[in-house]
Order: sequence, then structure tokens, then C-alpha cells
Amino acid sequence: MCLTQMSRLSVIRLVPLSQSHILLASSVSPLIISKRTNIQQPYRRPGESRKEKLPWENFSFSVTKGLESIKKNFNLLTKEFTDRWVGPEGKPLLEHMLEQNRVIWEFRGPESLEEWTLSSDREIGGRSEVFLKLGRNNNTCFLYGTLCSTPPRDGETRYSGYCTMRSKHQLASFNRKKHFDWSSFNTLHLRIRGDGRPWMINIATETYYSHQKDDMYCYFLYTRGGPYWQDIKIPFSKFFLSHRGRIQDAQHPLWLDKVNTIGFTLGDKADGPFQLEIDFIGVIKDYAHTEEFAYELYKRNPEV
Repeated sequence: MCLTQMSRLSVIRLVPLSQSHILLASSVSPLIISKRTNIQQPYRRPGESRKEKLPWENFSFSVTKGLESIKKNFNLLTKEFTDRWVGPEGKPLLEHMLEQNRVIWEFRGPESLEEWTLSSDREIGGRSEVFLKLGRNNNTCFLYGTLCSTPPRDGETRYSGYCTMRSKHQLASFNRKKHFDWSSFNTLHLRIRGDGRPWMINIATETYYSHQKDDMYCYFLYTRGGPYWQDIKIPFSKFFLSHRGRIQDAQHPLWLDKVNTIGFTLGDKADGPFQLEIDFIGVIKDYAHTEEFAYELYKRNPEV
């Protein structure tokens, strides 16, 4: 409708026309794109209010802690430069090339427990409990607690019952990311003593995209119970890729050059107490194991 035709319309005909445009504008909601997609939003319990802090509220200013942090980071930076002159990871080149086993974590004092973090379904309203302490003679790590698969009564959560122990992400100087390089090894070696429950070993590696931050490489850990220790060796080729507990169709081998953390998860739905004692966690080079990957790799666009 042109401007001349609009000028000829009466006022009575213009009023309904303007009202229809107002109703149409109010019925169409504006397109709002959230800052993070739904899959990347952190977990929030049903009914819990959103906690959105301003950027400057996440910082705590302290002169004493600032000076201690600067001293600590400069010491780490000095160690990094000196280790590079010695060889890879601070070891001579010949020793690094001939190394066949390496202990990554061992528990020989209270400070070794500070490298691990615990979590359970209590964070989502569950009833499971998990604790960590040193074993006898302060030479082992003793993980114990109670598993309860009863879901919380919030009307939305349907499944519950898990406990997890996970190593903390190592940091280099000035809070830079630091990764484990296990590319010279092909097998995970653990010395444990459990109560017969099956566990899940989770290895997290560095990812390129933010939507892959929950990717985990998993494999099963079966404990036999009893007073005797188990020496368990799991090839890295056996670990399969999962995302938030779901096994992925597109599998690929574990990236051993950028390993971030390792964890142990219990969720066998058997309510009751549990315990797991760990002596050490290491990696070895098994020359008898030649398998590269245990699972099939599919090509999405195969060549004809």
C-alpha cells in the first residue's frame, strides 16, 4: 500500500490496522541467544536460583597473597627453564629414551592427598558420601564411603548414586595449563586393594573445542576383594571415548601427549559401604603389547 492510498483511508479503518500490528508485534517474542548453549551450562539443582556474579566479585584482593603468588610462580618459571637445559621433563635424554616405567602418583604423606578432589551425588541432592584419608603407616590412599542410589525428591532427578575421586589439573607458572606426556608408554599400571566392587577409570585429555570439555576415556576396573593386593595393567588402547557417561559412536585412540586428569568412579547401584586402597598409579612400556586401538574406526565418507 503506497503513501497516497494510506492518506485516503479514513481514521476508522486505520485504527484496526494499527491494533493488528500491535498484537502481531506482541505475539512474536524477540530472538534471544544465551551466552552458553544448554549443553554447556553448569549443573543447577531444580528449584535453585541462578547465581550470577559480576566479574569483579570473583576476585579477592590481598597484598600478602599476591606477593606469595609472585614468588611461587617465579620459582616455577625458573625450574621450567633449568629443566629444559637438562632434558625432556628435567631428565637426561638417554634416561628419557630408555625409561620403561614411571610412577605418576604415590601416596606417602598428607600433602599427596591435596592433589585429589572428591565428589558424589550429594551435590545434586543425593545421599552418597565419600571420604579420603591415608592408609596404615601413611603409605597408601584409602578411599571409603557409602553409596546410596535413592534419587533426590525434587521431581526432576530420576537417577542417583555415584562417588568419584579425581586428580587435580596440574598448573605451570602463572597458572598455565600443564599436561602429562605419556606418549612413550602404552599401559596404565596400578596397585590397588578393593572390596570386590567394579569401578570405572576415567582419563581426561586436553580438547580443542569447548563442547568437548566433558569427553572422557574410560575403562573398567574390577577388584576382587580380600586382603591381597592387585597389580593391574590396562593398555591405553582399551580405553573408549564417552561424553557425560554416554559411549560415543565415533571412537579414536587416547591422546597420550596431553593428559590432564585421571579419576575413579563408583556407580554400580549396590547400596552400602565401599572402600578402595591405592598404593601407586603409574605408566609402563609393555613391548609385548602391539595393539594400537581395540575398537573399530568408521569412515563417514569412505572412498568408493
